[in-house]
Amino acid sequence: MDVVKLVETTLAGMGYELVDLEVSGRGLTRVFMDKPDGISVEDCERVSNQLVRLFTVEGVDYERLEVSSPGLDRVVKKDSDFVRFAGQKVQIKVRMPMAGRKNFVGNIGGVKDGNLQLDVDGSPVTIELSNIDKARLVPVF
Repeated sequence: MDVVKLVETTLAGMGYELVDLEVSGRGLTRVFMDKPDGISVEDCERVSNQLVRLFTVEGVDYERLEVSSPGLDRVVKKDSDFVRFAGQKVQIKVRMPMAGRKNFVGNIGGVKDGNLQLDVDGSPVTIELSNIDKARLVPVF
């Protein structure tokens, strides 16, 4: 059973977007969700209650469930995330080094033909989306 697809479909039906899902070896399942006007404690409670019922019916093995907003340093995973957050600062770790580097911080320029355009200190950098291991927004205060 694909738990990510199950949770993603359930959240979409409730008006939320699944940002990330983490499952630890100790039975902890973390769900990070979002919606255009932000996430409240009531949203987390509503989704948590729904997922507990769903996991019971579907036989999903877990011990603890945490449901929360993605936070200011939210994960950027999907192509649509990079498009949505164009112009914002992001920290990226790549799988295979590029020019001897694995970490990049810059402003998202856009996505074209499976490549992320990044402005790193005024210099353009192109990163294949398939080479991105992790990407998070960098909060600006």
